Amino acid sequence: MRFFTLFLFFLISNFTIAQTKYILGLSKTDHNMVVLDYNSLEIITKIPVGEDPHEVVTSDDGSLAYVANTVNGTAHEINLIDLKNLKPLKNIDTRPLYGSHGLVYLKDKLWFTAQGSKAVGRYDVKDDKLEWSMGTGQNITHLLYVTSDAEHFYTTNVDSGTVSVFDHVLLQPTVPPTGVLPPNAKPRWDWVQTLINVGKGAEGFDVSQDGKELWTARPDGHILIVDLKKREIKNDIDAKVLGLHRLKFTPDGKTVCIVSVKTGELLFYDAQTRREVKKINAGQGAAMYMDKEKNRLFMSCTPNNSVSIIDLNKMEVVKKLDIGGRPDGITMAVVQ
Repeated sequence: MRFFTLFLFFLISNFTIAQTKYILGLSKTDHNMVVLDYNSLEIITKIPVGEDPHEVVTSDDGSLAYVANTVNGTAHEINLIDLKNLKPLKNIDTRPLYGSHGLVYLKDKLWFTAQGSKAVGRYDVKDDKLEWSMGTGQNITHLLYVTSDAEHFYTTNVDSGTVSVFDHVLLQPTVPPTGVLPPNAKPRWDWVQTLINVGKGAEGFDVSQDGKELWTARPDGHILIVDLKKREIKNDIDAKVLGLHRLKFTPDGKTVCIVSVKTGELLFYDAQTRREVKKINAGQGAAMYMDKEKNRLFMSCTPNNSVSIIDLNKMEVVKKLDIGGRPDGITMAVVQ
């Protein structure tokens, strides 16, 4: 038993040592993906990406990064980056879908919004092909959330002022006017969209850990809470802060961080009471990444050309990083 315990400790220790952790941030001005050491936050390297990088995600094993390029809805490439060797691999052509933005990597599938095509696409990583797409019919389909079972997904449609709720459902055959179904009529799986009006400009959003609520915010200072079961707005909070842009739940799910890209104010709201807990000036924030391991928030402050790091225990800015002009998408990579 003692030998087995020592052997197991050896395996775990070597597995831990084999992991490499990075913070990845995008610079839109410099067209780079900046790779930072997770602990020291020193820049390790800068990897060239596309013309207009907005969002970045990694594969489950952390070996690959995917960078969306938007160019006002006209671009048709997602950059694929090798994180083991820290070099670009290739560009994924998303045509006929244009203007990739929001990204989700789930079970060897890369989901993405396509602003210029008013759609969501899904790229099969193993087969190296665009395998599916679904239109929203909404203007500026922007950010994306996919449930862990891939049976539901949500998008914000900024210019249309809506949230799309898509459900994968089994549809029964439609009975024709004759009242008699054709002999080959069978039920089929398809996606059904429900649109929820949240007001023009709503962009950043996140979903509660129990999957019951979707929070989003508008530039006029309103925070909207959507009941995902009833498919309706359950709370409309006037925060009285203009320019509200992005938001995220903290890793423990108890607090929602909402930032203004206009004033630089970062609001901390209690997820249960819906009341403001604290407000600080953290920078004119855009993309957010919640680092669960160190309980900190990375926030790209695009207009300020900096990245703010917020200690979520103290609710204070503890550091600012310079990763290049107009930083945007930011995430963490754990390379196995």
